Amino acid sequence: MVRTPRTALAIVVAALVYLATTAVTKAAPAPEGRTPSVERGAYLVRIMGCNHCHTPYKLGPAGPEPDMVRALSGHPADFALPAPPALDGKWTWLGAATNTAFSGPWGTSFTANLTPDPETGLGRWSAETFIATMKSGRHEGKGRPILPPMPVENLAALSDSDIRDLFAYLQSLPAIKNRVPAPIDPPEAVR
Repeated sequence: MVRTPRTALAIVVAALVYLATTAVTKAAPAPEGRTPSVERGAYLVRIMGCNHCHTPYKLGPAGPEPDMVRALSGHPADFALPAPPALDGKWTWLGAATNTAFSGPWGTSFTANLTPDPETGLGRWSAETFIATMKSGRHEGKGRPILPPMPVENLAALSDSDIRDLFAYLQSLPAIKNRVPAPIDPPEAVR
């Protein structure tokens, strides 16, 4: 089987769907007084497996698990990675131990900080900017493409109402200051 970047991306998405449907993410306790929109957003985050990539993993008693103290804060700024090993055709992508950095034909991507921190997260974003990002698959709806393994095709299929609920939930989280690195070595088409 010839592995093209599109095939590699399909494999990545299939692996993420598998993870999202088989792994259990421990949800943070629900604060009192959450609106139905925030509750629905929390539900969507759970069923879509957002914590599987946007929450750094730590080693727990049963093995790797999401570190919910850093829920949805993206790739840890203090977790430096060496250059990824070369892909040999049998391996088409790699993931970091934190499950927040990935390398493949698209270069190396780091999961975003989705908390409402105004400097390093979504704190200055509007719901409209978040919707544009999810619908277009581009940073802030107009910038560089959102890179794999983010399932942009699935997110684009969400209703605006669902995306507003996701954003309402993300804005209800504690802000975590965590500046995620920019992508490394994306192909010219991604720049």
